[in-house]
Amino acid sequence: MVKKSSGTQALLVGTVKGGFLFEGDAARKKWKLAGPFFLGQQVHDFRCDPRDGKTLLLTASGGHLGPTIYRSTNRGKTWSEAKAPPRFGTLPKKKKSARATGSRGFAVKTDFFLMPGHASEKGAWYCGTSPSGLFRSEDGGVSWKGVAGFNDTPQWWDWTRGGSPGSPVGALLHSIQVDPRDAEHLYLSMSSGGTFESFDGGRHWKPLNKGVLADFQPEKYPEYGQDPHCMVLHPAEPDRLYQQNHCGIYRLDRARTDTWERIGNHMPKSVGDIGFPVVPHPSDADTVWVFPMDGTQLWPRTSPAARPAVYRTRNGGKGWERLDAGLPRANAWLTVFRQAMDADRDERRTGVYFGTTSGTLWGSRDSGEAWNLLAEHLPRIQSVRVAELR
Repeated sequence: MVKKSSGTQALLVGTVKGGFLFEGDAARKKWKLAGPFFLGQQVHDFRCDPRDGKTLLLTASGGHLGPTIYRSTNRGKTWSEAKAPPRFGTLPKKKKSARATGSRGFAVKTDFFLMPGHASEKGAWYCGTSPSGLFRSEDGGVSWKGVAGFNDTPQWWDWTRGGSPGSPVGALLHSIQVDPRDAEHLYLSMSSGGTFESFDGGRHWKPLNKGVLADFQPEKYPEYGQDPHCMVLHPAEPDRLYQQNHCGIYRLDRARTDTWERIGNHMPKSVGDIGFPVVPHPSDADTVWVFPMDGTQLWPRTSPAARPAVYRTRNGGKGWERLDAGLPRANAWLTVFRQAMDADRDERRTGVYFGTTSGTLWGSRDSGEAWNLLAEHLPRIQSVRVAELR
């Protein structure tokens, strides 16, 4: 049964020069542009609250103005800045070792990742930052507080390597997932640091990285220290997790094991299994889409052989199929960032969308079988989120 939208489908697009909102018609063929919002500011994530279909949150960095979060409840016509954006705690007056205070004393450089809280928690949001920090809002994004069980634990220093840069854009806490059956059951992933799990709303965390390679570490399969690029909980099966990692594509069936399986080994060898995004189908736990990039030698971060394609598995990673109809056939030196690909809720002819580093926005109305150019000449795209606006 196809889930029908209860509102207007939109694409929320974050770029290095502002945010854009593309409002679609019922057939997903025509898109009306609004924006840019905050022209000149870097937008790392741009989300709509699925619980009300009205609240938009947007993370922005304006150079010397620093990182912040903006909020709108009228489709971007007006915005208000968070009264208390994410900030790490200050160091205590009494002298303590830096490790004992976790992230205290660090400065948030980037508000990077947004995730709505559990469906039962109206107004709850999570934000992941750089350096790697976890923050929560309980008033719809107006004010934010650090999740002390992660940010302030002495283990933060080991898990994040003391806040040291874990990627070319710095250490990132970039993937936050909430179990739809249990608001207290959370997952997060960091570049670098790995994936972690909490069963008590973030008060305590444990690594969840068994089976994940870290070929850049002295120990190739450490307890933590891996470099996940993107991690998602599948909406059709909350015990099924997928991740696109610095070292491949992995699947975890959490109900029966705590060890990840490298399903990227079944990708074509000429393409490899390195990339940023992984996108789940709305109702089929065996179906996900990825966008591979060239991960050889110096990591040029372009499509393999400059021939972009989406790859889809419909059997949990046992096999992959190339989907490139309508995409450039040659000399397309681009890639897709971790938050720049998403899917809608149509279960039969799922809409899949992605934005590229060359500023092009693409969409498919048939699960990736054919692609259409929706917009071009945008700034470099950093996030693409499907939303249902009411």
